[in-house]
Amino acid sequence: MTGAHRLSPLRAEAARVTQTPLRDLVADDPDRARDLVLRVGPMHASFARQRYDRAALDTLFRLGESFDFDGRLQALFEGELVNVTERRPALHTALRSDLVDSQVARVSHGMAREAREAMRAVVDAIVASGVTDVVSVGIGGSDLGPRLAVDALTRAGDARIRVHFLSNVDGHAAHRVLAGLDPSRTAALLISKTFGTQETLLNGGVLRGWLGDDSRVYAITANIARAAEFGIPETRILPMWDWVGGRYSMWSAVGLPIAIAIGMDGFEALLDGAAEMDAHVLREPVRRNLAAWHALTAVWNRNALDLASQAVLPYDERLRLLPNYLQQLVMESLGKSVHIDGSPVEVDTVPVWWGGPGTDTQHSFFQALHQGTSTVPCDFVGVIRADAPYRDNHDALLSNLLAQSEAFANGQDSDDPHRQYPGGRPNTMLLLDALTPRALGALIAMYEHSVYLQSVVWGVNAFDQFGVELGKQIANTLLPAVRGETEADDAVTRALIEEIGRQR
Repeated sequence: MTGAHRLSPLRAEAARVTQTPLRDLVADDPDRARDLVLRVGPMHASFARQRYDRAALDTLFRLGESFDFDGRLQALFEGELVNVTERRPALHTALRSDLVDSQVARVSHGMAREAREAMRAVVDAIVASGVTDVVSVGIGGSDLGPRLAVDALTRAGDARIRVHFLSNVDGHAAHRVLAGLDPSRTAALLISKTFGTQETLLNGGVLRGWLGDDSRVYAITANIARAAEFGIPETRILPMWDWVGGRYSMWSAVGLPIAIAIGMDGFEALLDGAAEMDAHVLREPVRRNLAAWHALTAVWNRNALDLASQAVLPYDERLRLLPNYLQQLVMESLGKSVHIDGSPVEVDTVPVWWGGPGTDTQHSFFQALHQGTSTVPCDFVGVIRADAPYRDNHDALLSNLLAQSEAFANGQDSDDPHRQYPGGRPNTMLLLDALTPRALGALIAMYEHSVYLQSVVWGVNAFDQFGVELGKQIANTLLPAVRGETEADDAVTRALIEEIGRQR
């Protein structure tokens, strides 16, 4: 049976459920607020304001069981070739947990442990050297995860070493990052799986020239030979492996910027939180599995309710980069239109993920979320206990978080159409007890597993990203044309290059 036919029962459930306003679904089921919740370690998740009732949710659970979520998760953890198009396992779980008894998982976990010992030595060496600043150079998966974690977990004034990130090939980005830094007290990390990424190599060259001394340049890569050609000795190269995709790699030596910023023990706690989520996801059945609930809810919103967009709204300034991180994790993983066997996908796959931190975004795009013509489901992420000393501010933040979730779901009637709120905006509430390395690790791991289970339903490969390659290939062929050495084949591009030349 095709994926489309297997998803068809959701349509019938949606046609029934959408006859009842979301606020009535909640009001008519007094136990819903306490039953449609799960707690895993430092996370509390409430699905009580999603637009399904218990019968529809039961249909979703049966769908997950029919797709053998339990077995597919076991295959992921054991190191089967889930990345079929590239003939590789996806063993990011082995970087942080040792939960299955397969040889490939055990070997991979052992390699990860050895790499962490090497990371600890590098962190100690950098701290002992008197370095005050580290510039991490990478892009995509080599940048977004570490950047999020450093921004979220570095407490103001506590950092022994300041970590800066450089990703964009735009020279203005390098100029801004390096301004005010002392090259004699700065180290550089060049992070690239292939060590062939144009942006990273160009920025790495800028940084190496600015430092004037290669003794404080480190590499994290799977291509040691290329890093050595760049001039970095093997003693300053940490490993990556082809069985870990870039957007799943922050748990590896790619997380070195995190370890430098918060200490190696903090980095280990991040991994422990992810491992705790791994254990839950691997061992709990679909009906008590947080990642499965989250994945099935995403499928419901996309394929039953036809919602083409998804917002993520962290109500903690330290999580302001979470939407950026999830854009890549979700959209690069699930932005596919063919099944693993190459046949066309018959249903819509990934929605557009976007968002921003509250309360700032309440004064920008929330108008469209409340009263616009498109319904956008939301993931709210809140933190119960704050670290900042301003209790009144945090109370106001939490009240806004709770109020927006309630307003989206319930709306408000009014005789004035301009002041009427339709409600019916489904949302999930994810609450962290505190923003600790352990909690952040659990949150990110939950999203990783949700993405994988969505890919199982849609029959796509969550671990390749061929869609990013075409533009890069064309850019390489156009670089000589931009320099005036050749002429572009495409007429529009040729005219644009001519205009660039006239204005230079």
